[in-house]
Amino acid sequence: MVDKQRILIVDDDNNIAELISLYLVKECYETLIVNDGESALSKIPEFNPDLMLLDIMLPGIDGYEVCRRVRTTSELPIIMLSAKGETFDKVLGLQLGADDYIEKPFDSKEMVARVKAVLRRSTSRTVSAPSQNEADIDAVSYPDLQINLTNYSVTYKGRTIEMPPKELELLYFLASSPNRVYTREQLLDRIWGYEYSGDTRTVDVHIKRIREKIGDHDNWRISTIWGKGYKFETS
Repeated sequence: MVDKQRILIVDDDNNIAELISLYLVKECYETLIVNDGESALSKIPEFNPDLMLLDIMLPGIDGYEVCRRVRTTSELPIIMLSAKGETFDKVLGLQLGADDYIEKPFDSKEMVARVKAVLRRSTSRTVSAPSQNEADIDAVSYPDLQINLTNYSVTYKGRTIEMPPKELELLYFLASSPNRVYTREQLLDRIWGYEYSGDTRTVDVHIKRIREKIGDHDNWRISTIWGKGYKFETS
């Protein structure tokens, strides 16, 4: 028997949490509900979820802080839930490492579809990873920069750089096709998948975070092509 995928639901409104659980259980997921940030952090090692649905407005530790703490040690997929619809709130959640963002009130079918899409992307990274003797196929190198998609690592000037999966995948994709321009829409489709319904500013946020971590180099850089998109430019 195949184990059910586990989803941790973190919401201080138990009625909403129970409703979310109901829809997910119908889709054959195993769920666990907690109502505050402290409980979420304590239950992650015990429940070992495959994905976390995380409300922002929580008592005590809010969802932003929970997301930040999780990202220091884990690549656990996170979808943030919030009644806040401001762009700032969405961008902040993505900057902290969330994989997607859903506004309340939400359509149950959309919520389930997004859960499936995020889980599918997460699973495909694990299942399709090549064996170590094929590592050269999924690694690119430039002066002072090595990006390895096999073990999801980035080395810059001899130091290992911590990057969430989406940042690393975006950097690897651009660096694999140097000097080729990709629009934001193309990058959303290739990295986040066609089901992703977020706006193109998601790409801008991730590019900004990558640049903060590796900066420009005399031999290469991530260049903005105004009105078009981005390219990994080499000298």
